[in-house]
Amino acid sequence: MLVAFSVAPSGTGRKDGSVTDAVADAVRVVRESGLPHRTDAMFTTIEGPDWDTVMDVVKRATEAVQAHGSRVSLVLKADIRPGHEGELDGKVRRVEERLADHGADGTDR
Repeated sequence: MLVAFSVAPSGTGRKDGSVTDAVADAVRVVRESGLPHRTDAMFTTIEGPDWDTVMDVVKRATEAVQAHGSRVSLVLKADIRPGHEGELDGKVRRVEERLADHGADGTDR
């Protein structure tokens, strides 16, 4: 199971509008979970064996962010595919292989 999520506070009182400290606290929770993960500019994606495991991490990350403001926004997207592991890298690898096999115009190389 893959879950991509973005969590950020509002009502932080910061004049610059930065949420860096809050996001860092959320990512720290993810890293400490030991689950495979990847963080980019917009989302953190976690891979776990089941709902309970992954959603526990998302919940704890959200709670860490909640300490930074009066309100929290959470965006979540899940790819639920029982019996598959290693998809955090596997999905990307398959796309890269396809791109290597076919030119930009879609023809075989």
